[in-house]
Amino acid sequence: MRHRNAGYKLGRNTSHRRALLRNLVTSILLEDRVETTVAKAKAARPHVEKLITLGKRGDLHARRQALAYLQTREAVSRLFDTVAPRYGDRNGGYLRIIRAGFQRGDGAEKVYIELVDAEQVLDEKRQKRAEARAKRREEMQKAMAEQEAAAGEGGEEKAS
Repeated sequence: MRHRNAGYKLGRNTSHRRALLRNLVTSILLEDRVETTVAKAKAARPHVEKLITLGKRGDLHARRQALAYLQTREAVSRLFDTVAPRYGDRNGGYLRIIRAGFQRGDGAEKVYIELVDAEQVLDEKRQKRAEARAKRREEMQKAMAEQEAAAGEGGEEKAS
């Protein structure tokens, strides 16, 4: 029976579990979307929800409380400047867990844990990534064409 056993132990000792959750929460707030396992996502959800509520409060004490938990100052500034204002009229339910198949090594179920209403930001990131990839591909093809042209010229001179 699991009476009065709240929370997830995740097979780790207290300090390791706390570090894991702090890192995961910081990543979620910085990236808007993180791939992890179901148990870790469910364990991290209440921490993210509480931090976003602190961000909505927005006073100095709330900022210091968030800074005590999060790993980086940029995560705190992003929480208070970008993430929390997104949810001004929403009372909780800031996260979505989307199932995404199974892990290859041990078969653990993988999920995406993401902030609700972050679709626009994620689409912009995808667009930038696709543009950068296309630009890199064009540069690579151009460089390969130049190499082939140089190799072709070198071969013709030797044959003459």
